Amino acid sequence: MKQTPLGKLKKVSGRLLRLLTGQAETPEEPPVPRMLVVDDEESICFSMSDYFSHHGFEVDTANDLDEAERLIAAKDYKIIIQDLRLGATRHPDGLDIIRRAHEKNPATRIIVLTAYGSAELEGEARRRGASAFLPKPQPLSQVAQIVQGLIESPPKRARSA
Repeated sequence: MKQTPLGKLKKVSGRLLRLLTGQAETPEEPPVPRMLVVDDEESICFSMSDYFSHHGFEVDTANDLDEAERLIAAKDYKIIIQDLRLGATRHPDGLDIIRRAHEKNPATRIIVLTAYGSAELEGEARRRGASAFLPKPQPLSQVAQIVQGLIESPPKRARSA
């Protein structure tokens, strides 16, 4: 989010006032982590958005590859939770999302949540930079534990595909 000139002035003048009066600087609030949920099932997008919003995330959702690509191009995400297969396609579109997300921000942590997993797809997703690969269905509390663990750990470098 871009700060306005007036906002910058208030921030600077507040710091200057604290320096002149000897007051300790109050710590700034940490930024709200931004998450993208990509799934063609509306119910999954809704439930994840609702759950993670209540746990302090700013959550966007996308139901297809085009919408996901637009959001990834426009915003930086700390975490992406995504399905591999979107809609009636037989091609695992989610692999493209992993690549595009890491082209924009290599630090983005990606969790693949899919009902169509295989050892081969998991290997390919991890080679492209997925941090976790989970079968559907998965309890939201378990997904949240994985999200928290990924946020607290440093990102690993993705291998080139």
